[in-house]
Amino acid sequence: MDQLTRGAVGEAPERLSHNGGMGSDTPRDTPRDNPRRERDSLARSAFRRSARLASLPLGYAGRRTLGLGRRIGGATADSVNEELRARTADQLFRVLGELKGGAMKVGQMMSMMESYLPDEVAAPYREKLSMLRDSAPPMPTSRVHAVLARELGPDWRSNFERFDPRPAAAASIGQVHRAAWADGREVAVKVQYPGADEALRADLRQLGRMAAIAGPLAGGMNVREIAEEFAARIDEELDYRLEAESQQAFADGLDGDPEFFVPNVVAHTPRVLISEWVEGVPLTTIADWETEPRNEAGLKYVRFLFAGPSRVGLLHADPHPGNFKVLPDGRLGAVDFGLIARLPDGLPSEIGRILRIAMSGDDEAAVAGLRREGFLTQDVDAEMVMDYLRPFVEPAQADRFSFTRAWTQQIYRDANEDSVAAREFGRAFNLPTDYLLIHRVWMGGIAVLSQLGITADFHSVLDEFLPGFAPEPA
Repeated sequence: MDQLTRGAVGEAPERLSHNGGMGSDTPRDTPRDNPRRERDSLARSAFRRSARLASLPLGYAGRRTLGLGRRIGGATADSVNEELRARTADQLFRVLGELKGGAMKVGQMMSMMESYLPDEVAAPYREKLSMLRDSAPPMPTSRVHAVLARELGPDWRSNFERFDPRPAAAASIGQVHRAAWADGREVAVKVQYPGADEALRADLRQLGRMAAIAGPLAGGMNVREIAEEFAARIDEELDYRLEAESQQAFADGLDGDPEFFVPNVVAHTPRVLISEWVEGVPLTTIADWETEPRNEAGLKYVRFLFAGPSRVGLLHADPHPGNFKVLPDGRLGAVDFGLIARLPDGLPSEIGRILRIAMSGDDEAAVAGLRREGFLTQDVDAEMVMDYLRPFVEPAQADRFSFTRAWTQQIYRDANEDSVAAREFGRAFNLPTDYLLIHRVWMGGIAVLSQLGITADFHSVLDEFLPGFAPEPA
């Protein structure tokens, strides 16, 4: 138990019903008994992982050949294309979900960005990628127990009144189990997959090979940039002590807030994070809600993303809706603070100033501002720059803006209508390191709002939280 660090704990949330006991399985081998067998298959061989990732484009090529054969046999082009997309989506889910690590992270990002693609292209991927966003194939109970024994000690069960062996959620580098702490509080136990560090590093070396498939599904986002982003922050994501520090900073900074709830950290080690359980409805499910409560929840989601830098000095940089829940009292609960941007002075004020200039219609001044901040490396057509700024400008101009799939899809079509101009802008555009996570959150947040069909006063959020955006008083 020497490694276990207790965290600051606030009031416990509403208790959950008893849905499972400690479980009777015990691991066949402990780390001391057989450390080689204890290592999960996702880290056993970088070569195997590379081969699985390489199977995506190879599998696609094989399905194209099969489709050609069916066309020759008399099948219609539409039916063949629909079948090809369905089979590709199924393989994408299976490979990325089973590999976890960096591969699954890219799949989760792709699940948000699919809203930019036309329905006839994105539909087969939507269901499969949303499954990656919300869940993934879990690791065996014996491996969970082995990690807990290694991290918390052989008597790890004494810390809990109850531990549900079935995972409540499974993600890219770890999975979450419901449990009751020794004093009765309901907690979430986040357990890192054995070998996740090796798997993540191996995937980052291979994800460039997926650009041909992942690029179009990611709404134009550069897959290599995503991989580089993960590589730069891999140590922070893999060390749950740093995640615990970030989560507790959010919990302290937003303590008592009427809109948001961040669970306090109960205890942590480098590979296990225990925090208060968040009971609520996943944000992924609110698309079917009535208009008013859905819009209220969507607005809280936006406000949380912008409030972090302003009130805590940290940006929650993983905006996919699986990390957010609507609590019974209406507050928005947030979890998973592994990917964080540290912004002690808040969001850069130049973002707000450039956005305000673009809203005024001064194209040349907006271009000059982007060039000063390092977004443009060479001269480029001002109209293309305004097309790039359109997803940010249009929601900021309206008192209430409706985010829809049709809107994001039209933006994608317009941006790619002139392929020559789009390539020229792509060569001129640069994403400075300081803005990488900010850009990811803003684009990902817009995609999520469009998937959920949110109408909100986005302008007022920028006025309140974005430095440099509000007009200076006369």
